[in-house]
Formats: sequence, C-alpha cells, structure tokens
Amino acid sequence: MQNSPPERQPTSVVLGDLFLRVPAEHVTLDWLLRGLGDRSFGVLLLLLALLGALPGVSVAVGLLLPIPAYQMLRAHPGPVFPRAVAARPIAARPLARLVRGVVPVLRLLEKVVHPRWTTPFETTKRAVGAAVLPVSVGFFVPLPLSNIPPALVVALIAFAYVEQDGLLLLVGLLTAAIVVAGAAILAWEAFSATGWVPGLL
Repeated sequence: MQNSPPERQPTSVVLGDLFLRVPAEHVTLDWLLRGLGDRSFGVLLLLLALLGALPGVSVAVGLLLPIPAYQMLRAHPGPVFPRAVAARPIAARPLARLVRGVVPVLRLLEKVVHPRWTTPFETTKRAVGAAVLPVSVGFFVPLPLSNIPPALVVALIAFAYVEQDGLLLLVGLLTAAIVVAGAAILAWEAFSATGWVPGLL
C-alpha cells in the first residue's frame, strides 16, 4: 500500500518555520531561495510586490521583477541571480520584521485561498511569468501612487500561484490583462496628445 503524499503546508507556515532558523545578523538571497524550495518563485514575487507598494523603492522593484518573471516564462526550476547578488548580505532584522508582519495576514487569507482548480505546473509557471513581465513596467510610471496597482496585481498572482489556487490565479491573470491594457491605452492617449504618435487615418 502506497503512502499518500504529505499535505502541502500553507505558505505562512513555511515562512514562519524558515525565519525561526534565520541567522542573527545577515541572510543572503541564496539562503532564502534554498529555504523556500519549490515556492521560491512565488514567495519572491510576493515579497517584491510588497516592497514595490512602498514609496521610494518601486523603480528598484521594477528592475528586479523581470528577472524571475522571465525565468518563469522560460520554465526555470528556480530563480537564478548573479553570484554577486545571490551572496550579498542582507540585514536579517528588517527582513524578519517584514515576514512577521506578513505571516498573520497570510494566515487570514489562507482561510479562503487554498489549492483548487489544479493546473499543469509548467504551463502555470510560464503563464505567471508572462503576466508579471508587462505588469512590472507599471513600477516606472512617474505618478503618485502609480506603484500601488501593479504591486497589488503581482501580489495577487504570486499568492494564488504559491497556494496553487487556480481560481484566484485566473482572477489575477485577468486583472493583469486589464491593468496592462488600461495602461497601454493611457500611454497611447498621452503620447498622441503630445504629438509623439501620429493620429490614425
């Protein structure tokens, strides 16, 4: 008789357990990604989205997000960063504070977000990468609070992906398509108004 596979732990539990083992002073991106295992892409996108919602760091997030998004589109097994980035020391205390603040929120969300509408793993990974790539451009818009919509969309997609909730992921992907289409229309109208884009015949 075959043993049934172990029950998948919620992300809040995985993050909480990981940061019980956090080194005292510094961590590295490589340490974080190894500790997250098959959730590394999803949690990395989620953390970047949360950082992207903060003032003053949206451009940095916009530069970083395309890296894991492109690797997901190419179906890489996990995020890969240059050694200088992956091994760079990160202060452990601020990161631990961020995680301690996020974990209670995740626990609340996990009451309604759970595995359902299972989709093929590789196809889902590629779809998430393809959706996040254009959304990441929104972090460069030089308008007040313009970083909030892309941050919320990426966070929604990332959380649905990491919790294997196909229904919520579908909502996230549709929302991403609407946000990207709306941004493209606004950009077209803005460029047309300045004369950068010739009018349609």
